[in-house]
Formats: sequence, C-alpha cells, structure tokens
Amino acid sequence: MPSFNQSIFHPTVFFLTGIPGFETYHAWVFIPFCCLYVIAISGNGMILFVIITESSLHEPMYYFLSMLSFSDLGLCLSTLVTMVGIFWFNTREISFDACIGQMFFIHGFTLMESSVLLAMAFDRYIAICNPLRYATTFNGPLKTGVAIITRGTLTLTPVVVLLKCLSYCRSHVLHHSYCFHPDVMKLSCTDTRINSAAGLTALITTAGVDSIFIILSYLLIIKTVFSIASSEERKKAFSTCISHLGAVAVFYIPLISLSFVHRFGKWAPPYVHTLIANAYLLIPPVMNLIIYSVKTKQIRRAVNEAIFFIVPSLSGIKCRCNLIWLDLCCYF
Repeated sequence: MPSFNQSIFHPTVFFLTGIPGFETYHAWVFIPFCCLYVIAISGNGMILFVIITESSLHEPMYYFLSMLSFSDLGLCLSTLVTMVGIFWFNTREISFDACIGQMFFIHGFTLMESSVLLAMAFDRYIAICNPLRYATTFNGPLKTGVAIITRGTLTLTPVVVLLKCLSYCRSHVLHHSYCFHPDVMKLSCTDTRINSAAGLTALITTAGVDSIFIILSYLLIIKTVFSIASSEERKKAFSTCISHLGAVAVFYIPLISLSFVHRFGKWAPPYVHTLIANAYLLIPPVMNLIIYSVKTKQIRRAVNEAIFFIVPSLSGIKCRCNLIWLDLCCYF
C-alpha cells in the first residue's frame, strides 16, 4: 500500500524485472552474468590491491587506473544483490528508499567513471604534448579523486530530490533488474518535465561535456604525434593511448546504446532493453580489466607477483597435483 505524506504518494515497494519471456530459465541465464560479476569484482579488486601495495605503481597513470577500477567495482556491487535476488531467488521486491539509493550509486559510479576517463585523457595529453610539465601537473591524485566524487554528488542530489517529490500511483513494476532514473520516473502519475530536464542536464554536463573534452584531447594528441619526425617514436607515443581509447569505447558505446533504446527503441522486444541495460553495467568493468591487464605489462607483472604473494604455496600445490596425477596414471 502506498504511504500518504503531504499529498505525495510513495509506493512501499517497486518490483524489478528479469529477462521477459525467460522467467523459467533465469537460474541458467544468470550463470554467464555471474561469471562476469566474479571476473569484474575479483579482477578490479586485485588491480586496486596491486596499485596500493606496489610502490613502483604510485604514479599518476596508475592512480587514475585505480580510480577507474574503484568505480567499476562500485558499479558491480551496486547491482549484485538485486541481480542475484531476481535470477536465483525470484525476489523482485525493492523498497522505495532502497531503490532511490541504488539508483544514486549506479549513476554516481557511472559519472565517476566518465570523470576518470576525462582525467586519464588529460593525463595522456600532458604526457605526450607537454612532458616537461607532467610531474608538476599531476601531483595531487587525492584532490582529483575528491573533486570527482564531489562533482558526481552535487550533480545527482537534485535529480534524487526531485524523484522523491513525485507521486507514484501507476504500476510499480520497473523494466530492469535495477533502479534506473528514466525507468523510475516513468512510473509517476504527476508532471515529470522538470525531472526529465534535470536528468538530461546532469547527463549533458557530465558524460556529454566529458566526451567533448576527451575528443578535443585526442585531436591535440594526434596533431602532436604526427609532428614527430621518427615513425618509431610516433608509434611509441600513440601506443600509450591504446588502453585508454579502449576504455572510452567500452564505456560510451553501451551508455549511448541504452539511451537510444530508452528514447527510440519502443518497438524493440522487452528482452533487448534488458540485455542492453545489463551490458551497460557489466561490459565496462570486465573489458577495462582485460584491456589494462593485457596492454600494461607493469600491471600484468605486478598481478602475477601479487598472486604468488597471496598464495605462497601455489607452486607446492601444483607439484603435489602433478605427483598425484603420475600415481594415478601408474596405478591404471
């Protein structure tokens, strides 16, 4: 039953939705999603651990990478409980306040990731276009992190407050496995033009502005790279940007796809909306992990060292397994 408070109706619960048409197969469908969650959470957690503990990685580029891993980790943890509840336990209910809180963290970590990608683009621009100023420009990663968190909080707070001012007297069934701002807003029976404008403004002033400055940074980088006489030096300079370009692509492509589906894809089957919405949450954390682990040899080497540090008996276990296998082969 909805609660009445100053002429504003708030539902007691919202009902989340899994994959329409596949309800009987939810447990099996979630297995690949579960694997992606395990990879994203364990991998990004490992990168955070390695960068914090390895003194040789205490450089601006790796600080920004740790912020990117932190935002990816937060994005996964923000949705893990509801995803597991829906697909494995058929628990679809989520309280109104919990839904608003989950929405705040999902959008907050998304905006944080966009801001980190912009900071990384500026990092690459300074490193390539003005390397003599690099050491003096990026000497306060903590201040950058605080600024990124403050920016996201100040941007999202009005959006959340405006949502709580709406009345919800229509169906309380959401169309995703988590609380998403346009999805929650559509359930209101009052005028949502101000909310829609606030959400669009928040998106444009964060991800929109960030993408423009990222493009501008790379135009300047390309100009500088092509001014280098040696082809080998040009290749070496641009190779330092490959990982960041991959991270930008895997962040913005799912985000733009989800926005287009919400606004222009009403003809598409419901499961298409759900799959794109879940890809928007899981693809960037997994792909960022793969991109930076493969392309950055310092991270790859440090992760290998950390694995053997955490599991010092790994080689002994491997030897014992080989001996057991030889005994079994001889026995049979």
